[in-house]
Amino acid sequence: MSEKSATTSTHLVGGFFGGLSSSVTLQPLDLLKTRIQQNKNSTLFTVLRQIDNPLSLWRGTLTSAMRTSTGSALYLSCLNLMRTTLAKDRGPSAASPNSSNLPQLTTYENLLAGALARGFVGYLTMPFTILKVRYESTLYNYSSIREATRDVYRSYGIKGFFRGFGPTSLRDAPYSGLYVLLYEKAKLVVPLILPRKLISHEQNGKFTSTTSATVNALSAISSASLATSITAPFDTIKTRMQLEPNRFTGFFKTFTIIVRQESTVKLFSGLSMRLTRKALSAGIAWGIYEELIKRFM
Repeated sequence: MSEKSATTSTHLVGGFFGGLSSSVTLQPLDLLKTRIQQNKNSTLFTVLRQIDNPLSLWRGTLTSAMRTSTGSALYLSCLNLMRTTLAKDRGPSAASPNSSNLPQLTTYENLLAGALARGFVGYLTMPFTILKVRYESTLYNYSSIREATRDVYRSYGIKGFFRGFGPTSLRDAPYSGLYVLLYEKAKLVVPLILPRKLISHEQNGKFTSTTSATVNALSAISSASLATSITAPFDTIKTRMQLEPNRFTGFFKTFTIIVRQESTVKLFSGLSMRLTRKALSAGIAWGIYEELIKRFM
């Protein structure tokens, strides 16, 4: 196996297992977020009251795991390819963080690479997103993924599996661009504010695995929290369009209905669940990914 294919395989495997671990662990938060967003009168309390079996919080885990693990593997591989290409022929960065082996880019390059990679992979995994959202919702009582797939195809054809891609890309591309930008900055800042007793180095000057994992996880959590808050309205609009496509037929129409008939605050519906999930998911997925990259490259 060539060095290039080995490198690609490492990013694919690292992204896959990082995404898989976070999606299975945090599925209850995703399900609660979807159900809060599906109805203007829904709150976390009312949704929790409707849960009669704790195991039902993991409803939709299969589609979520397929989407997140596959999407994460493709995203991180594409992102690395873009970043490696942009960083080619450059000398080592003076500001390279000790906790990471990933290519170092400028602020704008990180923003652009993150956004383009997420937009491309988001389109490829859109059918999984549609099925996941519908399966999590109480608006459809699907008994299997196969039934959900048949219903979407019968009702809307192939285009039904890409419903809501516009607001999804408007949510994911800016989120990913902001996340990558903030994450790279945070990896330089976090070591400066951590207590010295939590920071230890190996003989080569790099952080130990424990210190690296701590720095990367805290950087991922803080970056994901900020990027998630900024892009929250797009997530609400995306969910409404995917759950009720006959009523919410376009991005601006959905935005107008929510603001005029409900309230501007409803654009941030489910933010607490998404914020918690995204922060923890980033901490888990990127922590695993970074460590695998360091060990096998």
